Order: sequence, then C-alpha cells, then structure tokens
Amino acid sequence: MQAPLKDGEHVLLHFGAVDWQATVYVNGKETGTHAGGYQSFSQDITAALKDGENEIIVKVYDPTSEGVGPHGKQVLNPANIYYTPSSGIWQTVWVETVPAAYIADLTLTPDVDKNVLNVSVNAPAGTNVELIASDNGTEVSKIKGKAGSLLKLPVKNAKLWSPASPFLYDLTVKLSKGNKTVDEVKSYFGMRKIAIQKDEKGVDRIFLNNKPYFNLGTLDQGFWPDGLYTAPTDNALKFDIEAIKAMGFNTIRKHIKVEPARWYYHTDKLGMLVWQDFVNPNQGLPEGAKAEYEKETKETLEQLHNYPSITTWVIFNEKWGAYDQQRITEWVKSADPSRIVNGHSGEMLYVNEQLRSPSPNAWVSADMTDVHSYPDPMNAPAEPGKARVLGEFGGIGVFIPEHQWNTGSAWGYIQEKPAALAAKYTIMNQHLKLLEADGLSGSIYTQPFDVEGEQNGLLTYDREVVKIPFEQMRNIHASLNPDLGTVPQVTAMNADLTDPVVAYSKMLQEYVGGRRDVSFLFNLAMMAKQAGDKTGANLAGSAYIASLQAPYSPEQLDLILQFTNSTKDKGFAVLQQQLQSSNSQLEKRPVTVKLMNIVFKDVIDPVLQKSTDPDWSAIANSIKPYGDPGEEIYLRAKTVYTFNKQDWSNYASAANTYLEKYGQNIPEQERNMFRQAIDNNKNQ
Repeated sequence: MQAPLKDGEHVLLHFGAVDWQATVYVNGKETGTHAGGYQSFSQDITAALKDGENEIIVKVYDPTSEGVGPHGKQVLNPANIYYTPSSGIWQTVWVETVPAAYIADLTLTPDVDKNVLNVSVNAPAGTNVELIASDNGTEVSKIKGKAGSLLKLPVKNAKLWSPASPFLYDLTVKLSKGNKTVDEVKSYFGMRKIAIQKDEKGVDRIFLNNKPYFNLGTLDQGFWPDGLYTAPTDNALKFDIEAIKAMGFNTIRKHIKVEPARWYYHTDKLGMLVWQDFVNPNQGLPEGAKAEYEKETKETLEQLHNYPSITTWVIFNEKWGAYDQQRITEWVKSADPSRIVNGHSGEMLYVNEQLRSPSPNAWVSADMTDVHSYPDPMNAPAEPGKARVLGEFGGIGVFIPEHQWNTGSAWGYIQEKPAALAAKYTIMNQHLKLLEADGLSGSIYTQPFDVEGEQNGLLTYDREVVKIPFEQMRNIHASLNPDLGTVPQVTAMNADLTDPVVAYSKMLQEYVGGRRDVSFLFNLAMMAKQAGDKTGANLAGSAYIASLQAPYSPEQLDLILQFTNSTKDKGFAVLQQQLQSSNSQLEKRPVTVKLMNIVFKDVIDPVLQKSTDPDWSAIANSIKPYGDPGEEIYLRAKTVYTFNKQDWSNYASAANTYLEKYGQNIPEQERNMFRQAIDNNKNQ
C-alpha cells in the first residue's frame, strides 16, 4: 500500500543487483531499464504511483556467457572452474520515500597523511551541508559547506583502520535550505592508507598506514549451494568473512564478483582487506562487450568507493577478456588514486612450474607484478616501483564424503587426503615466509570454500566441515599475519582424519558381509574412488545403479554417468533411455559422447585391432543396438580410419554421410579437413 505523499516527496525504488538487463514497470507503465548484473540502481517511480495498492513488475533478460555483459564464472554450460549461472533479482529490493530535496550519494576518501576525510555530497545545487564525525557518540569534528563541493573534514590524531583494529568513525550528514534542515543521513568511514612504498632495505612493498603489511589472502568466489550468487541470510555473508578471519587470513580477493553492500559492511566492521576483482567481459569480446565492460566497471568503482576495506582493484584475471591493458589500468588509477591497482592478476600462469602463456609487458602501468602458480608458491618478478604478489596458488583438492555438490568429484590441482592436508599446507606457508624475505608482499590461496565441482577449499561448500582446524590454521599463518586482532567465534566440524583407505576397508568388509542399502552403496562407491580402488569403485557403483529406479534425480544421473564404463553396465541402458527421454535432466551431448566412446572401446576398436581390412558391414550390424551414439561413432570411426588409410574408395561415402548427419558436432577445423579430402578425391 502506498501512503499519500506530501511536500513534494519522491518515492525511490532501489535494486541491489539484477542479472543482467532489467526493465521495470509500475502499474503497467515502464519506469526505466538497467543493464549490468552486479551494479545497484534506483528509479524515481513517483509519477507512476497511485493511491492504494501498486503493482511492480520486473522483466529480466540474461544471456549470461552468450551476451556482451560481464558474467564472471557463471556460464550456461558449467564445468570444471566455471559454475552454475544465476539470473534475475539476486540482491535486495526496497522502496524509500525521500523529501523534495534529498542527499542522493556521498563520496568519502580518507587522507591519513593530511588528517582529513575528503567528502563530496551529491544533493541539489544551492543547498548546504553539515558534516559531523563522531567516535562512539563523542563529536570529533564538524564542517559546513556547499553540496557538490569538495569538503575536507578534519580528523586529528586519527584512529587508523586496519584488520587488527578495524575502527570506524560515525558520520552524520545534514542537508539544509535556508535555515531549515530538509534531509539527514548517517554513514561511517575508516581512516586508512594503502600504497606501494620502500621498506628500510629499499624493497617495494605494500604498505598499510605507512607500514609494510603482508597481504595474506584467499580467493573467495561468493557461491552458495542453496542460492548460487545469493547468500541465504545476512549472517551467511558475515559467516564467510568471520570464517576466513578465524583461519588467520587478513585479506580476501573477491573473485570476479561484486557482492551486496552488506558483505562490504562486514569486511569494514570485522577488519579484512579486500582485493576487488572487476567482473570479466565475455572472453570472446563480441561487438559491444568492451563498451559494456567499461560502463559496468565505472559503475562498480563509484558504487564501492566508500568502503575502507577495499584496498586493491584487480582489472583482469588470467587474460580472460583482456584488452587495452595499459589504457584501462591508467584510467582506473586516475579514477581512484586512493587505492592500488593490480592491472593483471595471473597474466603469467605457472602450473607445475611450467609457464602456460608468456606475456611481454605483463603488468604495464600497474602497482604490482602478479603471477599465479599452481600448486606451489613462487615469487613474481621484481620491477621498479611495483610490489611483488602471488595472485593465486594452492588448489589442494580434498574430498569430504557427503559434503559435495557434484558427487564423486574431487577436483584440485593436486589431491591430498584430509590427514595430509595440514602438513602440505604448512610447507606451502613456510615457503611463503621465505618468499616474503625475498620481497613478496602478498599471497592469495585458492580457496576458502569448495565451489561446485572444485574440492580445493579449506571448508566444504556447505560450510559444515573445516579441513584443517581453525586454531591450527591461525598458527600456520601467524608468522605472516602476527597481529590478527579479535578472532571471530565460528564453528564447523573438523574433518575426519581417519585414513580413507582404512575407513574404506571397513566399509568394504561390510559389503563382503552382505550390506546393500542404497545410501551405503553410494558412500562406498565414493570412498572407493578416494581410496584409489578402481575395482571396488566399479563394483559398488554398479550395485548402486542396479538399486535405482526411474525417475532418477540429477545426483543419481550424475553418478550413473560416472560409473558407466561398458556397454554391459546397467547404467549404459539407463543413459540410452535418458537420451531418448524429453524429460531427462541430463545435458545430452556429453552423455552421447560418453556412450560413443564406450561403444568404440567395447565394439569397434577390438575389430580394428585384429584386422587390417575390417568388415564395416559387420561392424554396422554390431552397433545397431546402441542407437544414435552407436551410429555416430561408427560413421566417425569409419571416416577417420579410411582417411588415415587413404582408402578413398570407401572414404567418400562414409565422410559424406558422417558430415550430413553429424557435421554440427564436429569441430570446424576437422570438418573442413574432411570436406577438403572429399574434394581432392573427386578430382583424382
């Protein structure tokens, strides 16, 4: 219900974020549009309102990874290090009534060296403002001036903000016309300085409040199993930051996502440095992607400017959609000189000490050199005036049964058992300490929480199990982060450190003894994989599949796909049925490819291995029970075989049929090669 407005009041409709393009209708009237899945926006809907009930409708278009807008790690076909997409309204929506003249926005920039807070108040021209800073109710200073002008609020003998002591001043802003106060808002600010400066040995390092400060961080992606981009509650947002601080970190790299305002409030309040990634554009850079990236990046810079916890902007990650690096780095530095800029995190990416992609002039105009190194840490190159940081490392995969998004997945750059994780992680941090002595200024471990198929978090995706006890992690980190401040009280179950092989052996004995209940078979299959018993995994997986009945849940189908390796497996028939079902919850192309590979291994390849002149008619008859996957792999096998043998008399008909029926499934380069061979054969 909308109450009558008075004295020229306005009603504003606020959106935290809508992914991606939103069109808003109030009582059937379009009030505006907004493009950008991570930026807040507001609309003045006063003219569209009526007395009594009002209707608000939001229409959303979101092409995710297929569009021109920045989308981060959410993609339409999630796999590996890319995750399930989100769409629509994923942050808070609220309505606000404001006076005719009101305070629309504040820009707050601390200057520690000059003992002032620089303030600009966005309000109507001709109005005046008064700023009052206070410390727990005691006034510290105040100043008056014109709205829209740069005001310098004195903060003498400032209590400086840091992760160990996250002190925040209260700020009251009053807006007046003549002698009458017409609007008032309350906010807060922190006095802190971030810069690249030389230590006593002349080494360029990251300084916080004019002192060297090692940024001991972790890569937080901000996904939740029950809401994807959206946390279930405000306490869930807060818990993640508290848990990371309880682990002993002082820095979060917020990875390719912009969080709700409350998340940054909690980092300010709890004390946590934030490296804020901008959200990468479509990596293919289709027409319009660059302009949209820069528009949304500008909005992000403005939206997040006032949070003292944000100390570093990260522009590009590992060349994902990167372009015009020097220009954009210099633009960001000019737009916000109060922070340092990581122009390109991981443009040089090392995996097992091998450089994947050389990059000349990798960190042009940036404030730091940054490498990614998986799994073991390494230092970035030294360049004059730049700090050296390790933008990502680690990725130790540890599988915790019954706490997974994708059952059976245990992805990480390396695999460890829970009992061995602490030792391996300790060694990594000992090397970080050595690298710090050699000039390293910061490190970002991958990662605090498992995410979907990735099992390389220090906590499980459901936030229920911590893989190294919190206190032990704080002790491991103490040499690099000795002044943690107040440690948040968070709880999670400690991982079961029982050797998975021992635990699995006990479960296997129960199977030998005749235990066959469905949940037990599922857990046994997962434990067998963790223990490395392929025979046992196939045995338990097959028994589990045999116990299932249609309709199958997505989790059951995923496991059926994992444990189907032969045409004789029951899962093979189930997957064939799923391909033919219009209601299947499986993505059909990957299933088709898996069945094709199985048919080739079981049916076609044994014939090709035994004969230099295979009977293709007999093979064609043998694959008939396997439907479309059988026919597609038969035609592919015959095309590739005759091509390699230069058997042009049989090649042309096989290749023509293959291309006609299944050409859309073949990579363009290979498709062109087959067609060229057909044309060449015609000319002979």
